[in-house]
Amino acid sequence: MSQSRMLAALIMTPLVLAGVLSAARSAEAGPALLFDAGNGNVLYAEDLDNQWHPASLTKIMTAYVVFKALKAGKITLETKITCSEAANLQPPSKVGLPVGAEMTVDLALQSLIVKSANDVAVMLAEAVGGSEAGFITEMNDTARRIGMSRTNFVNANGLPAPDQVTTARDLGKLARAISRDFPEYSHYWMAGDVRIGKIRLRSHNSLLKTFDGADGMKTGFICDSGFNVVASATRDGRRLMAVVLGEPTGHERSLRAASLLEHGFQNYDWKTLFNASTLETMPLAADAKSVITVRETVLAWECGARRRGRAVANAKRIKAKAAEIRAKAKAAKSGANGERAAKEATSAPATATSGGVSAGAAAKPAAASVAK
Repeated sequence: MSQSRMLAALIMTPLVLAGVLSAARSAEAGPALLFDAGNGNVLYAEDLDNQWHPASLTKIMTAYVVFKALKAGKITLETKITCSEAANLQPPSKVGLPVGAEMTVDLALQSLIVKSANDVAVMLAEAVGGSEAGFITEMNDTARRIGMSRTNFVNANGLPAPDQVTTARDLGKLARAISRDFPEYSHYWMAGDVRIGKIRLRSHNSLLKTFDGADGMKTGFICDSGFNVVASATRDGRRLMAVVLGEPTGHERSLRAASLLEHGFQNYDWKTLFNASTLETMPLAADAKSVITVRETVLAWECGARRRGRAVANAKRIKAKAAEIRAKAKAAKSGANGERAAKEATSAPATATSGGVSAGAAAKPAAASVAK
């Protein structure tokens, strides 16, 4: 067992751990983390220091740097930012503004967080940092300051890049920091949709609609990292946060996050009684791994799932055909046996009884009376 999995076993009771992981396919799951947003107490951790591609969870840091610029007065929510050629060339998910088009910082933040717009991330980076490169330097400086020791950013939107890495622990630190330092912008993380002109764009975070108390934060997806989420929920004044990385589908991402959060709320007192580790004090896992790809496990057509799906479908068809042939052979055999049994029955005296008298015995007088 890895050191991080041993920590998980100590933090959660076996019963609760089994409940969470049976609901969330632990054998194949990526890193996961559950903690109290208020004090940083870790309630569950699995592979929390393994490096992972953050995908659009990067945009939590992008938002942090923008919030910091707002607080410093460098920009305002009404400031207009322009779509450059570099921003326009970003692949989806995007708003799709033409070069030279403008939008306010307020609408840009909504588009960044709710729509996860890659083009808008570059627009904000250029407006705040002077260039995307300058903004990325500030992202990494901020990461060091809040203790994200195994994180490195090379772009502002989380699009695939070998050196863009983070960990579940570091994302937990970031989520806690942005909630603590900028509570005035919490409404962005809670929004289920954003309107741009006449177009209404919906959040990818389904927990905002399905989980009691959900109030944020951000989803992310690229083929190499799978489906990821930093999710938060508040009940009775207590806010918990979950980090889930590497799920094969968006549905399983939401299911695992919901399972962690629910078990956290249901068993909070017991778990905090026996564990005092926080995001800052829990030792770095000695066996923490470098970044890997989970592309082969991701069920999305852009990741090759269509090809894998065809192979699975062909295998199912072959299996079904074999089952059909076996069934026909069995039916033919049963039919032959039935014909033999019928012939034997008509050639032998009847033996069934009714009212204690054999049918054969009762039939003989009837035959005799007909002969008279």
